[in-house]
Amino acid sequence: MIIDHAAEESLEISKILDIIRRDCRCDLGASLLRRAAPLRGAPELRTAHELFGAVENYRDKYGDLPWNHKLAAVGYLFEEARASGMLTGSELLLIMRLLQGATRLKEALAGARHEWPVFSMLLKDLHDFSREEAALAIVEDDGRLSDAASERLRRIREDMKRVRGEIRRKGQNILADPSIAAMLQERVLSLRNGRHAVLVRQDAVTSFPGIVVDRSASGSSIYMEPHAIMALNNEHAVMAEDENAEERRVLYKLTARMLGRENAISDAERALGTVDLFYALSEKVRRDKWHVPVVSSRTGFDLKRARHPLLGNTAIPIDISCGKNFRILVVTGPNTGGKTVALKTAGVCVCLGWMGFPIPAGEGSEIGNIGGVYCDIGDEQSVEQNLSTFSAHIAQVKRILDAASDNSLILLDELGAGTDPEEGAALGIAILDELCGRRSLVLATTHHNPIKHYALTCPDVESASVEFDVDTLSPSYRLLIGIPGRSNALLIAKKLGMPAHVLERAYGALGTRELSMEEIIGELQEKRTVLEREHERLDEMRAEVGRERKAYEEELRSLNEHRDKMLEDADKKALGIVENAEVAAKSLLKTMTSSDRPSADRHMGRTKKHFDKIRRQAEMRADERMEHKYGHDDRPLEEGENVVATGTSVVGILEEIRRDKAVVSYGATHMELPLKMLRRATGEENKSLQKVGRFAQKSGITLNTGGSSRVKITAPPSPVGVPSSIMIRGMTIDEAVPMAELYLDRAYRAGFGEVSVIHGRGEGILRREVQNLCKRLPYVDNFRLGGEGEGGFGVTIVRFKK
Repeated sequence: MIIDHAAEESLEISKILDIIRRDCRCDLGASLLRRAAPLRGAPELRTAHELFGAVENYRDKYGDLPWNHKLAAVGYLFEEARASGMLTGSELLLIMRLLQGATRLKEALAGARHEWPVFSMLLKDLHDFSREEAALAIVEDDGRLSDAASERLRRIREDMKRVRGEIRRKGQNILADPSIAAMLQERVLSLRNGRHAVLVRQDAVTSFPGIVVDRSASGSSIYMEPHAIMALNNEHAVMAEDENAEERRVLYKLTARMLGRENAISDAERALGTVDLFYALSEKVRRDKWHVPVVSSRTGFDLKRARHPLLGNTAIPIDISCGKNFRILVVTGPNTGGKTVALKTAGVCVCLGWMGFPIPAGEGSEIGNIGGVYCDIGDEQSVEQNLSTFSAHIAQVKRILDAASDNSLILLDELGAGTDPEEGAALGIAILDELCGRRSLVLATTHHNPIKHYALTCPDVESASVEFDVDTLSPSYRLLIGIPGRSNALLIAKKLGMPAHVLERAYGALGTRELSMEEIIGELQEKRTVLEREHERLDEMRAEVGRERKAYEEELRSLNEHRDKMLEDADKKALGIVENAEVAAKSLLKTMTSSDRPSADRHMGRTKKHFDKIRRQAEMRADERMEHKYGHDDRPLEEGENVVATGTSVVGILEEIRRDKAVVSYGATHMELPLKMLRRATGEENKSLQKVGRFAQKSGITLNTGGSSRVKITAPPSPVGVPSSIMIRGMTIDEAVPMAELYLDRAYRAGFGEVSVIHGRGEGILRREVQNLCKRLPYVDNFRLGGEGEGGFGVTIVRFKK
């Protein structure tokens, strides 16, 4: 898509991009915004939206992508480097930070590519800079080269340090000499013009044993270099020249190396700039409720609750569309009613959407196949326009007609204005008729009744009006599609106190036909306004009913879960009492004499039947709870199906059924489980196997069946392929804590110094449980919340003891 230069100026696109730029964290994203342009086609647009959506989802799940707020654009440095051949240490430091930022971003994106494959779009621009980072490691945080930059530089600086020490020792002796001290302004050894000197009083200059180096700022004292340290100063000056020459040699070498990777560094700068720009756009989505539009293959747009971003919080949302039921929309109504704002709002949203950005409109807004945007919008709202202004409008309309096609969006403000009303209306109708024949999308505003008549009678042309409250003489800025607007000039004049006899003459001059037309339009507007208000009220009622229904269902689900949990806990407690009673009874039987055993055995048998009944009832209640939660399923399990063991969320494959036993595989691991503790996996569980399941396949965990039996998979003696982080976000405490404990044990034995536990932000319940776990583990040295670029409050960083 293209945006005509006049359209870009009229829609003030640069000002809107500047609003987005304020949320960029550095000039990387800002520089991309300055070069922002519409994308070429729908496939490219959908890919841009998909990539932005993936970055948004990553931010929701893991926190912000890695970022360093000291990052800056470095592209301009290469132009200087090609001219001079050398970058300074401070400039190389900027490049080093950018390369480090690119490496951290690459690691984060690569780790999440299995969840969001579209990250490959960014990863292709993030190359391997390990050698360049190692080479730039000699640049310190202040931009100076470290002593490790070269062996010769190290020796020079050591020699300079030795000479400075000798200078200081001799200087202290000079300052301590009473005959010299009396000549000094202050007893301090200073460095002036690269020479060590002392500050001598003006009246003692001729008698001081040394040479003049500089004058003080006040002019009342002179800096002089004592003869005693002159040789050492000379030696130090020669060494300083050697140091400077060696530093320049190293900087030339590093600069040549960076120039050799200029294209790769430019790619990394673009990828980091994209992430920075996406952060700014994400802030608009989160703070200002912008939304990514739906991309349609048809020519047109449908904007819901669109706002003009330059109006800020004062903007009134409007619904405006074009292309589905009509190709031309003619908006009418009084001055200052919001007609021009409506045109500009639509144009801005279409332009931003085709740049691949979210737009200032509601969810479900749609933009279609639009090849170009063209405008003739004047800022003047007065009818006192001269011929030159009219000529300029005509010249612009001619340029639009030369470029218009069936996928062009054309915005025409005050069509037919600036000349004789009859001729202007006739010209406006002719222009609309020409564009209608070309199937162009057109939004036009006008005051001319003939153009209103044309819009009411011509196919593919629709009327719209901006709502105006005559009682308060103020616009509501609401757009009413399907009804032409009244100019309300005479009504406004009446409200403002125009004499009645003047208004009577005006009505008489208006003519019967025009008057009746205005009255019909007024009645239609009033009825449409009432219907619109009623429709909005019904929508609000439906939304409220939906919210209440959702809240009721959520409350019912919560109550059922709480009830099931209480029953489950009661059954577990009862079964525990039964088991303890059986163990105690068996121990008591062993201590009885033979004469008492028959009676005790009979009593034990009756008691055992009672205990078995309790167990069966508990199992029946457990089956009822499972049926209530996952639905009733009479079909027997079959080999090859995905199954879940009771008390877990781990999905496995049923490999074999052996009477009342079953062999279930979790990756390369096989387990034998009681058949009755298995259920068929739900559709949602089949879609995405939880990370706990994937982790269990690798490492082995203990699954709690909810009863007395446990099924154990033995973990390998030495961890293999242990990741540097674990994701427990979305799990229950019973699932998350054992998984985190097993992971930390494996990571510690694998030799990690530090790992990340990703628990999400939420209400902080999992975070507290993880940190309580860390306090209990003897091999954990300390832990902290993630910092900037590490996930923030959604991540706990755990450091192990050495």
